[in-house]
Amino acid sequence: MGGTNQRIDGKRLWDSLMAMAEIGATPKGGVKRLTLTEVDKAGRERFTQWCEALGLTVRVDAIGNMFARREGRDPKRLPVLFGSHLDSQPSGGKFDGALGVIAGLEVMRTLNDLNITTEAPLELVNWTDEEGSRFGHSLMGSGAWAGVYPLPKVYGLQDVDGVTVEQALTAIGYKGEHKAEPFPADAYFELHIEQGPILEKEGKTIGVVTGAQAQVWWDARIVGQDSHAGTTPPYARKDALVAAAKVIELVDRRMRERGDDGRGTVGYVKVVPNSRNVVPGEVLFSVEFRHPDTAQIEHLAASFPPEAMALVEGTGCRLELTELFRFPAQPFDAECVALVQQAADRLGFASRRIISGAGHDAVYVARKLPTAMIFTPCKDGLSHNEAESILPEEAEAGCQVLFEAVVARANRSA
Repeated sequence: MGGTNQRIDGKRLWDSLMAMAEIGATPKGGVKRLTLTEVDKAGRERFTQWCEALGLTVRVDAIGNMFARREGRDPKRLPVLFGSHLDSQPSGGKFDGALGVIAGLEVMRTLNDLNITTEAPLELVNWTDEEGSRFGHSLMGSGAWAGVYPLPKVYGLQDVDGVTVEQALTAIGYKGEHKAEPFPADAYFELHIEQGPILEKEGKTIGVVTGAQAQVWWDARIVGQDSHAGTTPPYARKDALVAAAKVIELVDRRMRERGDDGRGTVGYVKVVPNSRNVVPGEVLFSVEFRHPDTAQIEHLAASFPPEAMALVEGTGCRLELTELFRFPAQPFDAECVALVQQAADRLGFASRRIISGAGHDAVYVARKLPTAMIFTPCKDGLSHNEAESILPEEAEAGCQVLFEAVVARANRSA
């Protein structure tokens, strides 16, 4: 590695990642730290202990976002933020989210080791409920902070047991006193595993993330008529599942027309009554498209619904499409991206510029602060899976780039 002689401790970073992975550990080697559960509380408390041991001041806002502050030399300077999330999918991996938080902790530890005081203050962030796996609303903490989601609406969201977000926050003691809203800050950096195969396939150590894809999501409901499978002839059928299959094929076709940049997915399907000898009368399913070009998503948002409606009407069924959200491609800040690129180059890491295919807290933070992300490879591009895996040296490289970028930003000329 090139660059300065200021080095993070790769072994300490890895040991801390493994220690955090003990909280909510699953038999298959992954983690289950669903947001705002007792397991999530245990992860938060270990994070707090580690931060306070470094002399950092930890505060919690009204949606449970955690900010661990290290003072800078100039109290008038705005803080540089960096972090990610500690919550996981129900069968998640050790590194999704946690890498960014624990690497941020290692940045703080290294600065203490080297007795370095940055010009600007630093704040390490653990965002609440990035995954959305409990309350069905991903990027919840950063979205509430950025003003994308009104806090009263977020508080009222319920899990499958009818527990609201506000009740869950209160139950684990993380409904903080500070307002969940943007505060004056200089920039935000986030380290994350790629969650895709590109870096590994191309032999790159670092992904310099230039922005995130545009997206549009729908809830779809097709209504037909359930009837006896043995007695209903073809002309009398209104098979909602057949109609859904036509729409699902359309999603796949529209995705593939857009080449390697195209993304189109139906990830959830519920068939009613879901009986072996009944023609399905209702199907509920999800539809989403993603693309780096906002214009492509706007085109799909306009053209897909009427195309899908026509296909369904041809089966004698009826389609209802409810658009959940649509947001444009989110470019990251050119100066922050340049700091990541410069750090990778200075350290001698093979890198490439890359668009984030997944949503991350950085996407919403970027609406309020200059933002950049750093990707590290993950084995076979696998994530949201207990087999999710990265190498210790990949974690170390990502953390070192984070260190260099954060310190450079914090020490830049005011």
